[in-house]
Amino acid sequence: MTKIRKQTKFTSALPFVFMLLFAVSSLPAMTQSTKYQERVDVLVDNIDQHFKAGITGLYYETADRVQKDNPHSWLWPLCALLQASHEVDVVMPGKKHMEPVVKAIDQYYSPVVPVAYQDYVTAERKSSRFYDDNQWIAITYLDAYQRNPDPKYLQASVMIHDFMMTGLDTVAGGGLYWKEGELDSKNTCSNGPAILIALQLYKVTKEKKYLETAMSVYNWTNKTLQAPNGLFYDAIKIPSLKIDQTFFTYNAGSMMQANALLYNITKDKKYLLEAQRIATAAKTHFFKNNRLPKDYWFNAVLLRGCQELYSIDKNWGWIDFFVTDADAIWAQRDAQNFLKDGQHKALIDQAGMLEIYARLAQLVK
Repeated sequence: MTKIRKQTKFTSALPFVFMLLFAVSSLPAMTQSTKYQERVDVLVDNIDQHFKAGITGLYYETADRVQKDNPHSWLWPLCALLQASHEVDVVMPGKKHMEPVVKAIDQYYSPVVPVAYQDYVTAERKSSRFYDDNQWIAITYLDAYQRNPDPKYLQASVMIHDFMMTGLDTVAGGGLYWKEGELDSKNTCSNGPAILIALQLYKVTKEKKYLETAMSVYNWTNKTLQAPNGLFYDAIKIPSLKIDQTFFTYNAGSMMQANALLYNITKDKKYLLEAQRIATAAKTHFFKNNRLPKDYWFNAVLLRGCQELYSIDKNWGWIDFFVTDADAIWAQRDAQNFLKDGQHKALIDQAGMLEIYARLAQLVK
């Protein structure tokens, strides 16, 4: 009799069990895109919690705030956070993640003619001005302008274009210097972005002068700084004309993106083939043992180029290795959800990975 009661009890529970199993099986599976969006949410919260400098609207360089000379961040990490925040706004429209970063960068504005942004907070001291720092800002603003045609984005980008052109001369045959007032180095990191700004301004304004600038700097950079394998050396030193043959992922990324944009503008297949050549060389050189180098923001710039190329040829091979690397990095985050090894957790690293996860959320299914 006891057995019968137990059997009856179990049998009466079966409909509930089947209903529960059906309900669970009916739940939508987490998509890859959702997975990356959740990581984006975590990183956004972490940056807000550990790097925002209260009512000043500024940011700290590191989470432990140990900068000896600067209470606040250099401009460069904010350039990384600006583009990352733009990509977050693409994934999650309406939340306006870019706005506080724009307001922070406004505090780096230098009224010294030609006006531009200096590399540290203007109210705290007069500081240096780098062409590439300014260029990364303009690149993001022009991306944002195509999504939201706010006149401020275009005006600031034209301002930065005019500033960067003061860094162009005929020494070493052309090209832009890296830092205002220091005529000792012309780098891929100040010439690749210059091409991107000029091309983006041409797309927006249709003014021929921007396309001419892009082509002039493009030709010089290829002639002077491109290696035989398709990658780009770091710099040419002035006046020795010695080439610094270091390869960085972001230099490959900016020049790959430049070629992809030139293909979109001209429809000349040689630019597409060149973008693919750079992408192949970059993947071969930088992706070793299923990992990219630990320069996360540099890798984010490489992903920009790969994403631009993927939008044309739909070759997932330009994206898959970023997925592998990004997933490995997430698996190794610490208890506070900081990414990257080391004692001092840097804003630029968190921002670089935030951009990568936000871009992957756009790319994966």
